[in-house]
Amino acid sequence: MENQKVWFVTGASKGLGLILVKTLLNNGVNVAATSRNLNDLIKAVGEHENFLPLSVDLINENSVETAVSQTISKFGQVDVVVNNAGYGMLGALEELSDKESRENFDVNVFGSLNVIRKVLPQLRKQQSGHIFNISSIGGFSGNFPGFGIYCATKFAVVGFTESLAAEVKSLGIKATVVEPGYFRTAFLTEGSLAVPGSPIDAYKEVRESQAAHQNDINNQQPGDPAKAVEVIIEASKSENPPLHLFLGPDAYQVADAKIADVQRDMANWKYLATATNFEEVGA
Repeated sequence: MENQKVWFVTGASKGLGLILVKTLLNNGVNVAATSRNLNDLIKAVGEHENFLPLSVDLINENSVETAVSQTISKFGQVDVVVNNAGYGMLGALEELSDKESRENFDVNVFGSLNVIRKVLPQLRKQQSGHIFNISSIGGFSGNFPGFGIYCATKFAVVGFTESLAAEVKSLGIKATVVEPGYFRTAFLTEGSLAVPGSPIDAYKEVRESQAAHQNDINNQQPGDPAKAVEVIIEASKSENPPLHLFLGPDAYQVADAKIADVQRDMANWKYLATATNFEEVGA
């Protein structure tokens, strides 16, 4: 039965993760969910018999392994994994320090890889399971001034999810990368959007983008996160789920534009760019 599935959701104390966890619990689904702060998570979700709140440091492999073990001990299995934890980073590539950039990769990329690495032994044992990695439309198109590092982390999520899907297909395990557009969550608030410690005034487009995202776009995003969650849940039930799950008309618009741009570049340079093989001697 669908409601007997066990979900493991990271970054569940706010945003899309919180709404997903609440929706699942209200439908009687067994849920293990993680946050850096256990009290914040329990306060946000409330107490449920079918809920296992976990305090986890996603960039610590031992912490992740303990959380997965506790989930299996309580529920006996893990069926759907949602790597949702992450945060935004807004700053030009020149502005952001090595430390700031690496910290964004640690959480957005290596945190998810730690979860995947620690949960796959159980999924392989079951010969079943579905891993959802939450990326962004910024993981498909990087044409956003000031979001270069964030986009790079989300491009990485898309890349390793594609490889993951190919690696685990024969084991009965599925993988989906979710690429949302703008949804009305806390993503653009101070605690979820990092900005450079040493901004450079010369980057006019980046400062304009920063002001727009913090002052104008925040709380005005067109996407309803409750509807996004329903699409993810529906995909988890599918026998043939998508590898790429774009969410929102804006995500579709950006993806279509990127695909058209790539096809145009390929067509314009095809003659020269494909005349690159060794010449066959005597052909």
